[in-house]
Amino acid sequence: MHDRTVKVVAITGASSGIGEATARRLAADGHRLFLGARRTDRLERLVTEITAAGGTAVTRRLDVTEAADVRDFVAAAEERYGRVDVMVNNAGVMPLSPLEALRTEEWDRMIDVNLRGVLHGISAALPVMRAQGGGHIVNIASVGAHEVSPTAAVYCATKFAVRAISEGLRQESTGDVRVTLVSPGVTESELADGIADPAARAAMRTYRAVALPASAIADAVAYAISQPSYVDVNEIVVRPAASAQ
Repeated sequence: MHDRTVKVVAITGASSGIGEATARRLAADGHRLFLGARRTDRLERLVTEITAAGGTAVTRRLDVTEAADVRDFVAAAEERYGRVDVMVNNAGVMPLSPLEALRTEEWDRMIDVNLRGVLHGISAALPVMRAQGGGHIVNIASVGAHEVSPTAAVYCATKFAVRAISEGLRQESTGDVRVTLVSPGVTESELADGIADPAARAAMRTYRAVALPASAIADAVAYAISQPSYVDVNEIVVRPAASAQ
């Protein structure tokens, strides 16, 4: 039943970067989208553009740090389209800094968005997918789920955790719900804009000198969800060819 060519896809953090690129790619593939983010003005512009191009998309304001908000988001997607085939947990933040800077509020924000946000997405989507007999959860992590670098200890910790949660969910699945972890390398996005620490911000400018377009990550998501139901694409790591990171 989950080999449907046209799928209902819910995407968090869809107002920019990888989320926006994924929305554009999946809409072009004919999927029906339910898009969430805090910046509703950008979401509305995106939906207008997708619709003008012949796609199908609906938007709803979403704060992934609020479990009830994520539950309502998924419920609204199901109410609108009758089902939710794919949940893309994409929302993330990356305010890097050395641990000794003691930016504890930024640590909490990364834990709330990058980790709890993914858990909220899973807890909202999983019962719907079980009830309908299938589904696919796609978690956007980072190469920071596989390696740790200076100033990124807490960020990487959240992404390591997302990788662990994804693998645990995969092992617990009986085959009806597929699980994919997509780990982007340096990708064009607004993530680095949230870095307040001056040294970390300067280092990130150098680190991001070679970056992938967000569309490259969208292509990876599109590949994973396009596979037949007996194929579970578990992990995809996408890096710039010219980068060692």
